[in-house]
Amino acid sequence: MHYIRLNPYISQQELAEKVGLSRSATANYISNLMKRGEIKGRAYVLRESSTVACIGTMNFDLKAYAQEELHLGTANPVHFTQATGGVGRNVAENLARLGLQSVLISCVGNDKEGLWLLEETRKSGVDISQVKILPDERTGTYTALLNLEGDLFISLANLDICEEIGIKMIDERWSHVAAADAVCLDTNLSAASLAYVIQRCHKEHLLLYVDPVSLSDAKKLPADLTGIDTIFPNRFEATLLSDGIEIQGKDGCQQAAKQIKRRGVNNVVITLGEEGVYYSVQDEEGFLSVAQVEEVVDTTGTGDGFTAGYLYGVLHGTSVKKACQLGLSVSSLTLQSNHSVYPHLNAEQIESMVDGGDEV
Repeated sequence: MHYIRLNPYISQQELAEKVGLSRSATANYISNLMKRGEIKGRAYVLRESSTVACIGTMNFDLKAYAQEELHLGTANPVHFTQATGGVGRNVAENLARLGLQSVLISCVGNDKEGLWLLEETRKSGVDISQVKILPDERTGTYTALLNLEGDLFISLANLDICEEIGIKMIDERWSHVAAADAVCLDTNLSAASLAYVIQRCHKEHLLLYVDPVSLSDAKKLPADLTGIDTIFPNRFEATLLSDGIEIQGKDGCQQAAKQIKRRGVNNVVITLGEEGVYYSVQDEEGFLSVAQVEEVVDTTGTGDGFTAGYLYGVLHGTSVKKACQLGLSVSSLTLQSNHSVYPHLNAEQIESMVDGGDEV
């Protein structure tokens, strides 16, 4: 590994001579490193630290912004925009913009929406080599109607293609999962696929972070959540996962987190919208509030941003509190943009927001 770092273009014969092995033995060693994801590409380029494997959806987002107060049963004037989307994809892009390496395991259709998604995601810095293009499927779409305040009024999702992110597909790409420093899973997948990833991460001692996505998707999680290091439900998903404990302040959060932990999760971070976030991580717990933003443009993607910011903090060895603050900072920036991922996001910006106390 030392000689490869010094010269990624070193020949197998030269490497064999330096380490004192035969050329065939060296070739076998290189092959094994590539299978494990430690070496990427034809040049012997080693992966850097802090790589996150994101397993989940990538969608074509169509957003309709209300031009006046919304009313049911009649036509409402709106302004449409299109954007890249999907929970797994959004988390991966946020991480890439924060300077981490992210590899996305997902699928798209062989249509103009899917090809556009791939190109935009690639340009953001995400490794899309493990995204499968399916010729007979339509790329997933997410259509959102947002009110004058930028809050979601109603959304429609056509995510049938998610069923194609099955156990076989994930298994074929597992070397990239095993080589990562952390794994992020969104629950748009089938129940069988979710259970497979959770159980295998547990067996192989991989750090697994889970975004429950929605109430309907959270229901697909197995009863035994052993294998999940940290889960990020909102208040409604936390109520579901805790078997009905309603969250009405600190006591509700504490009781819900305890119940979720009884199902096998190590750590619970509950996002509370305008009220901030509650975390119960190892033996530490706390609440963090959020500062009011000047203008809420669009709430889409704020949860994905929080997850990415938190992961950035954890993988850089910060405290739990600071990891949550970093997550809130990314969410705050996302709120002020009509993109699901803030396009100017960078690590220096969120670090300065936390150090300056802008987000709490």
